Amino acid sequence: MMKKHNKNPLCSKASPEEMAVDLKPFVDFQDEGLSLETLNKMIEKCLIPHLMRYDQPGFQSMFNAFPEEGAEFGAKIALSYNQGVTNWQVSPGGVMLEELCCKALCQLFGFSPNADATFMASGTYSNQEALYLALHKQAEKEGFNLAEKGMKGFKDPSRLTVLTSCDAHFSIKHAVRMLGLGEESLRFLAVDDNRRIDVNLMKETIKEIQDSKDVFCVFITAGTTSTGSVDSALPIAKICQEIGAWLHVDGAYGFAYSLVPKWKHLFSGIELADSLCWNPHKQLGIPIPNSLLFVRQWEYFGRMTLYSDYFNRREDPEPSPGLKSPPSTRPFSALALVTSLRHQGMIKVIQRLRAPLIAIKILYDNLRNDSDIELCHQPDTGILCFRIIPDSFPEKELDKLQRYIYDKIMTERERTISLTKLDDKAVLRVVAISPAVTSEALMETISNVRALAREYKLEK
Repeated sequence: MMKKHNKNPLCSKASPEEMAVDLKPFVDFQDEGLSLETLNKMIEKCLIPHLMRYDQPGFQSMFNAFPEEGAEFGAKIALSYNQGVTNWQVSPGGVMLEELCCKALCQLFGFSPNADATFMASGTYSNQEALYLALHKQAEKEGFNLAEKGMKGFKDPSRLTVLTSCDAHFSIKHAVRMLGLGEESLRFLAVDDNRRIDVNLMKETIKEIQDSKDVFCVFITAGTTSTGSVDSALPIAKICQEIGAWLHVDGAYGFAYSLVPKWKHLFSGIELADSLCWNPHKQLGIPIPNSLLFVRQWEYFGRMTLYSDYFNRREDPEPSPGLKSPPSTRPFSALALVTSLRHQGMIKVIQRLRAPLIAIKILYDNLRNDSDIELCHQPDTGILCFRIIPDSFPEKELDKLQRYIYDKIMTERERTISLTKLDDKAVLRVVAISPAVTSEALMETISNVRALAREYKLEK
């Protein structure tokens, strides 16, 4: 079955210009409308062929997934009622279910009874809010309210520093830009052979800069975007406690894997973090967008709170999720996650999470002794980065070779992989999210990579 799937394109091979021709009728807004039947035929003919098939075994490039059955069921109900869940007034049931869901998730992941969470539009916004909370705490240490005085309240804003991995997601750069800290406030930390923050070098960095900089936040990752590596939370949490820094964990991709028993040890100490983000729309197949921001103490969300005269009033006794984050319009995101978890049951959820981890581990074991494959790390989660290095191939041409292979695979669209950079070297990257991505499907991709490498040599 898998080979049959892989013979078909995951997406049409149309160019951007050809796609634009197909899709232009959709935006030809006219006085008279079209029937739903006519629109459906247009969609089937002109749009769907250009959409990516995330559910196929050949989709091995990104973190997207088709909706899980229970999640799709909940999403349809949420769409039918179109509930906003900013506050109690607009949807008592929606608000109450979100509040209960957040508390249940805190318990499921082993956070303290005082922890809390809120749904967000994406991991990028979760990371941004977490950094604001960290900055607010630093302002309190310096004796002023950040919400009132802003950055001018700091005696010397140039001292403010965020430590993060050189492999951290680029959303940390968005966050420091949006908060007015600027990218110069970031100090990137070296990683070890497995692409995790090198804790010893981190300690040395802190000693080196402690007289000239104020490290107010340490931003670590539970499943980095490029390699899926999980930074060591426990020793880093202890360092943060010693220096009084906020610890934020970007678990957008990898945190769900803490539910898988044999992988749980990788996430030891994460419960000590001040904040953490997670995107259920990745491995669990919850409709996009579905992201959460967790905090170790529910009171932390008070630093975000803004009251108004017509809702979210200070005296209102009912819960209002809109007090925990900026958006005044918030979708009913909790329902699809709740219906998915209840439909599957946690046994099947964990099986779904385990499958891609096992597939990538088998791929790694199959390749570890192959002379023409350079493995860039030992996989912590469902990602493996590698380079193909044919015998006697010139070193200076290797980056071009990886790029050539990536371009050819993406043009053929029978499968997809990714291209990234590690230590300034171009590397190929395969990702397993869907349980359909088996070790056999991954090995077929390696065979395709090898064939394209031979093709490149022949062309040269």
